[in-house]
Amino acid sequence: MTMSTALAIMGILLVGMYSWYVTLIKKRNKALEALSGVDVFLRQRFDLIPNILAIAQKYMQHEKSLLEEVTSLRAKADQNYDPKSRQQVSEHLQASDLLNARFSQLMLAVENYPDLKANQTMLEAMQTNNEVEGHIAAARRFYNASVTTLNNAVEIFPGNLIARMVGVTKMPFYETDALSKEPIKASQIFSS
Repeated sequence: MTMSTALAIMGILLVGMYSWYVTLIKKRNKALEALSGVDVFLRQRFDLIPNILAIAQKYMQHEKSLLEEVTSLRAKADQNYDPKSRQQVSEHLQASDLLNARFSQLMLAVENYPDLKANQTMLEAMQTNNEVEGHIAAARRFYNASVTTLNNAVEIFPGNLIARMVGVTKMPFYETDALSKEPIKASQIFSS
């Protein structure tokens, strides 16, 4: 093997590695963009929750603990996190999911208050909430698709070697916790 052949092979390998590196970075950035999209819609939900709680408090004296829990969970889910930290992203997504489960219980509780349910401001807030939830669901699907693409690139050879060298890691999927998968039972809400 001549020196020029060896240099050509090394050049091809370097170009190939650089190409994989660029691909990994693009996929990671796409997943981070998708996570940011989820956060945009979660922010809309976070901003909507205080308005719904303020309206509901006037009518729902018996669900005070549920209202307080939703307020507390909102604060926890709204904390800043490092989107490149797998642990922090996972904790953020879990907190948002728990908030969603409790907020769904609150929306179910609204059904037992005809005056609240008929309140025009509450109707508008509930409609806005339904729209935001639809956007969150779509953003979650986009995020999980982007994470699948990134994680495949990080796990499959030769991407796994390059990812390890440049510090690109897998990202967590947006999965619901066990509590959120359970059906909401009105009897549990109103027995407390």
